[in-house]
Formats: sequence, structure tokens, C-alpha cells
Amino acid sequence: MSLLQIQMDGTAGILLALCIILIAGFLFTRLTNLFRLPKVTGYIIVGVLIGPGVLGLIPSGLVDHMDFVSDIALACIAFSVGKFFKLEKMRQTGLAVIFVTLAEALMAGILVTLSVWLIFHTSIDFALLLGAVATATAPASTIMTIRQYHAKGEFVRILLQVVALDDAVCLLAFSAVSAVVTADFEGTLTVSGVLLPPLYNVLALLLGGACAWALSRIITPARSKDSRLILLIAGLLGISGLCALVDVSPLMSCMLFGAVYVNLTNDKKLFHQLDNFTPPVMALFFIESGMKLDVASLKTAGLVGIVYFLVRIIGKYAGAWFSCRIMHLDKKVGNYLGLGLIPQAGVSIGLAALGQRILPPQVGTQLLTIILSSSVLYEMIGPACAKFAILRSGSIHGE
Repeated sequence: MSLLQIQMDGTAGILLALCIILIAGFLFTRLTNLFRLPKVTGYIIVGVLIGPGVLGLIPSGLVDHMDFVSDIALACIAFSVGKFFKLEKMRQTGLAVIFVTLAEALMAGILVTLSVWLIFHTSIDFALLLGAVATATAPASTIMTIRQYHAKGEFVRILLQVVALDDAVCLLAFSAVSAVVTADFEGTLTVSGVLLPPLYNVLALLLGGACAWALSRIITPARSKDSRLILLIAGLLGISGLCALVDVSPLMSCMLFGAVYVNLTNDKKLFHQLDNFTPPVMALFFIESGMKLDVASLKTAGLVGIVYFLVRIIGKYAGAWFSCRIMHLDKKVGNYLGLGLIPQAGVSIGLAALGQRILPPQVGTQLLTIILSSSVLYEMIGPACAKFAILRSGSIHGE
């Protein structure tokens, strides 16, 4: 029985659990620092160790109620990514970035769909949903690795823009595929099933733009730092809450929030304030991701999970490499961009949960198990690959 099982439902249990999580993360990253590994890797590993699947220091009931941490972390990450979409910078590489994003995302999705369908003879519905989820890339660990090593330069800028746009491609692909799969089970395409998801996403984008405009008017030079941060967090939480009401990912809306705000104000101080606010939240987010992995479920994922894990990496790397060559981007960008697109969590896990509800129970559980287990593995190797990529691209100075 977990040490916190008795107090799990009380305030004491929650507070002690959060204390254990943060201290364990801090102590374990002392060890990963000795091996010069990114902090994200340490957070994921310690999450697996203290979670219900191994030591059981944190009860599964508590882990199941920590999804709000992911929502806050992903909202902050998306807003921070928005600052890399300044119009003057996008005019220089805008078309190239969009082309590269489409190429690497769709290449991964198509290869995963065909591999799972042809090799294992799964249903086409299962293969399509798995392929749609494969297009996503988690920006959190890549961004945290970039921050940890203070990486800068052209490679970093393109990498962050591609990672940010990946979620847009994934959401569109999943919306289209889920409508087709739902029609396959119900026998017909419904107007609401096809039109409502895109409509909600458009409204979410408009909400993000409106929040950016409002914040740019409310925040004045006379406004205190505390007030600026409070208003920003209130806006991010509001967007996340409203999006949750209609089962829409808030990532694109929060990213547009950041992009519109930085273009209206050119205010970088607010982004720095947010960066100083988020370290404990990010630690909780990555440790929580590790705790969600049921070690026993890896057997259930089986060969399908292994193929998904490997083929998605191949698709991401190949798509990025070929598209960079076609767009005549710097050779280092083409050689190493794919390595920065390996992490997958957050959006993919959320979409897998939606896919689970669409598919028959057993097949849906297999889909969610594959995404959960592979996401943790991606998050474990992804930061190291991202560090290698930004180091080899010359974006980390002094090493």
C-alpha cells in the first residue's frame, strides 16, 4: 500500500505527494547532471520510479487527478512558443517552415498507418487514428532542453516553429480521421461531427487573438510585474477552461495568444516572467508523465507498439531531411532537425484518449496503451536527442 494511501483523499495527502514529487525530481536531476543529461530525462525517469507502477510512493488515484497540471504546463508552453512567430522572422522562412512541418508530420503519420495496417493486419480505423496521433510532437521537453543549455540561432528558431506548427497539423489530421472513423461505425457522416470540431478550433483561435489584444491594452508600462503575471496566467487558465468545455485542445489558442501579443507589443519581459514562474510546474508535468506509465502495459503494447515507436522516428527524420533539402535550408538544419521532433506527449495522449472512446473498448485500450507507453519512452530519449541536435548544429555556445 502507498505511504499516502490513507490520506489520499485529504489535503494532507495531496500536499505531501506534491512535496515528494518535487524533492524526488530535484534529487534525481543531481544524478542526471553528473552524466550531463537533460533535466527532462531525469524527471521522466523519477516519475516512473515513484509512480504506481514501480515503488508506488504516489497512489494511482492521485495521479489520475493531476491532469490540471498538464493543462497549465501546456498552456504556458504554447504561449512561450508564440514569441517565435514574429512577422518579420516568419517572412524570412515562413513558407519553408510550413512545408517542412507538413512533410515531416504527414510522412510520420502515413508511414505509421501503412506499417501497422499492412504488417499486423489491424483494422484501418485503428491504423488511421494511430497514424493521426503520430503526427504530433511535444514541444515541452524540446523547449526545456533549449532553455537549459541557452541554445540560440537559426536552427533553434526553425525547430521551435516546426514543433509549434506540428500540433496544428496533428489536430487537423485527427479531426478529419476521427470523423471518417466515426462514420464507419455509425454508417453515416453527421453534419455536427464534421463541422463542429473545426468550428470550435476556429473559435478557440479567435479567443486567443482576442485575449492577446486585451492584454496588450491592459498591460501598460505603469503596471507592476505581479499584476502583469497575474493577468497573463488568468488569460491562459481562462482559455484552457473554455477549450476544455468543448473538448478542444487549448494549445493552438494559447500559442496564437503569445504570437499576437508579441507582434502587438514587442514585449519580451512578460515571456521572461513566465519562464521564471514555470519551473515547478514543468517539473510536476514531466514527473506526472512518468508516473502515468504502467510498466505491465508495455507487454500489452507488444510488437505494434515497437513498430509505432520506431517508424514514427523514421518518418519524422526522413520527412524533415527531404523537405529541408527541397527548400534549400542549411545542411545542419536538415541533418539534425528530425532529432528534435522525437518527443511526444500532452496532445498525443489527449487525442489517444479521444480515440479510445471512438474505437471498440479492447482496441481503444490498445491505442491508449501504445501512446502512453511510447510517449514516456519518447520523452526519455527525446531530450538527449534534442541536446545532440542543438549541439551538433552549433546552437550551444561554449561546448
